[in-house]
Amino acid sequence: MSHAGIAQGSRVRILIYLLFAIQLVSMGAMEMSGPFWPVHLRGLTGSDSVFSFASIAVYVGPMLGIILTSAFWGRIGDRYGHKMMMIRALAGLSLTQLGLALSTDIWMILVLRFLQGAFAGYIAPAQAYGVSIEAPSRRARLFAILQISTNVGSLLGAVVGGLILDYATFFWINIIASGLCAVCTVVAAITLPDVPPVKKPSAANPAATTKATGSSGIWQASPLLSLLGIMGILLLARMLPQTSFSLYVSSIFEVSNSIVGLCYGLLALGFILSAAPWSRYFEHRSQQETLHRTAYIVVGCIGLTALAGITRNPVIFVIAYFIWGVLLGATTPVLMALISKTADSSQQGYVLGIAQSTSQFASIAGISAGALLSQHYGLQYTYLFVSVAYAIALLPIIAMRYWPVVMLANEVPPSD
Repeated sequence: MSHAGIAQGSRVRILIYLLFAIQLVSMGAMEMSGPFWPVHLRGLTGSDSVFSFASIAVYVGPMLGIILTSAFWGRIGDRYGHKMMMIRALAGLSLTQLGLALSTDIWMILVLRFLQGAFAGYIAPAQAYGVSIEAPSRRARLFAILQISTNVGSLLGAVVGGLILDYATFFWINIIASGLCAVCTVVAAITLPDVPPVKKPSAANPAATTKATGSSGIWQASPLLSLLGIMGILLLARMLPQTSFSLYVSSIFEVSNSIVGLCYGLLALGFILSAAPWSRYFEHRSQQETLHRTAYIVVGCIGLTALAGITRNPVIFVIAYFIWGVLLGATTPVLMALISKTADSSQQGYVLGIAQSTSQFASIAGISAGALLSQHYGLQYTYLFVSVAYAIALLPIIAMRYWPVVMLANEVPPSD
């Protein structure tokens, strides 16, 4: 490799690490308030019905905002550049957190949380910007790195938020989060280079016109819809035990809250430790090879969640939960890389925006379905339902292994 190539590669690595840091800090800032919204809302209303609605809406609201706007913001990013969309999202996070800090009306808080998702969806433009500077062969690693930053930020943010709440009020959690997001906005604006948007293929380039040139072309003769469906079902399965997790562990195993927290954290730890190695493992494999090996990963998830559902030994449950987290590192980042490759470089924002909307919709569906199933059938069947959901996800994966569609993989070299 030439000296220029080495220098270019080093520059890209620095930018990817910078993206990692910005996403870790900004997502951590948002999660500082995450676990404590019910506590805050309880003090704002004496009505049990209003509190029950608000304690759900405060989490679902941002997800709905992202679902409704991610594709739109992605199109704007494809046209005018993804750095601008990152700055817009970070500034939106800062402003809405400031509004949340100053608001004491429960309905205004719910409106601001919805607007936070609608105007401040950061993850999709960060992914699209990363795709524009990273080598196409390393996309799986890119998505793994960015998702690791989100998970680490979530874990650290919850801890920091708890410490702040121990010594100050909820107001200061949001004020500090707003300040951190403002700092991230300035850092992104100053340090990240502008990457010009890729122009769509035109009739002047006959070779290019064979690729999908419009949003409708992305969906025609493409595995995009199937890949989104697979990712959605896998995320739904992952979110099924979300609402009943603490109740399940404490009631089934009769363990302390510290063990409950340990189990919850081990899932994220398994993902954090394994996502990058899994991405390197899948990096140079074709779509068919990737799906073939993903099928085995899902089979492993079926077995582990079934084991978690039938065991009454807390040690076995903890080990199964950690290994499940390790396997999860081979799902979403790898599938996101495949989804990214279904579109050319001029449509990355739109496609990744659609993927982000899909993930949010799947999360809402998983949380809702998990709550309903646990209420109707009982906590003891929680992880058996998760196992069944993974079995359903296995069916389209097996079908796609034999789908003859060739994925579109227009590649953009790293920017100079």
